[in-house]
Amino acid sequence: MMKSKGNILAVDDTPASLKLLSDILKEEGYEVRSAINGELALHSATHNRPELVLLDIRMPGMDGFELCRRLKAQPQTRDVPVIFVSAISDTVEKVQGFELGAVDFVTKPYQREELLARVRTHLEVDRLRNHLEERVAERTQKLKTSLLDFIAAIASTVEMRDPYTAGHQRRVASLAAAIARELKLPEDQTEGLYLAGLVHDLGKIRIPAEILCKPGRLTALEFGLIQEHSNTGYDILKPIDFPWPIAQTVLQHHERQDGSGYPHGLKGEAILLEARILAVADVVEAMVSHRPYRAGLGVEVALEEITRHKGTLYDPEVVNACLSMFREQGYSLPA
Repeated sequence: MMKSKGNILAVDDTPASLKLLSDILKEEGYEVRSAINGELALHSATHNRPELVLLDIRMPGMDGFELCRRLKAQPQTRDVPVIFVSAISDTVEKVQGFELGAVDFVTKPYQREELLARVRTHLEVDRLRNHLEERVAERTQKLKTSLLDFIAAIASTVEMRDPYTAGHQRRVASLAAAIARELKLPEDQTEGLYLAGLVHDLGKIRIPAEILCKPGRLTALEFGLIQEHSNTGYDILKPIDFPWPIAQTVLQHHERQDGSGYPHGLKGEAILLEARILAVADVVEAMVSHRPYRAGLGVEVALEEITRHKGTLYDPEVVNACLSMFREQGYSLPA
């Protein structure tokens, strides 16, 4: 008998939609339990914890939002990833879903491959996180090697959803580590910074792909969702007892020297040095690389940007180290 790829709870009040969803997942090798309403789904999830919940929003009685709220309130189901599968396309309601703890939205009518890709992605991330929590307790050199492999896997999983930024986290991590070495930071601290760089945009896994890849200007609401990725990445990583401040570095990498950054408006030395380095590496790589809304701007434009805002947005010592690397030592971003 073929081993199940995962235990999924599908919830939809429309029998035809529920059967279609269940059949697609079963054909792919998943074990699927179905629930026709919120009450039955809550009972099922409480007594037999699923690995993932696919959830309709508009249902009589307990709707999808309320069911998600209750699942997140129970210790035994709090960490189960919830993906909303709904005809709702309104950004306000998507924001509400993310605020309740959902990890993704799939809009009906959905493409089979898109649905399966998102299910696979979130199952992989959740399993990797759980495995990391178990392994971190060992604190051995062998564990550090494993952590590097797992974090790289998480990073590549995130970038699968946004082809325009493929390789972004890896290049930012490499540049951040190079700056740390230029600043003569200890190798262990540099290693932790490199790992934080590999997952600094992990929180973008909860941002709808159509917003990540949008070629035009984002609305205020959409930009607000983008800004949440620092908090989201922190929430995913904080339960893991890393020997480095990876979760805090991810949380703070959009903070700025003058307090104008987010999410907490921290200033100067209140921002971790690792996050200050990551902030410079992130903006340089982002400006050099192509984006859906513009072509790459080139290294000199990026270096002029960090020079112009040295001491206001970016740490002066970090900026000087970065400038020296590019202009005096011939550093170039990895491909």
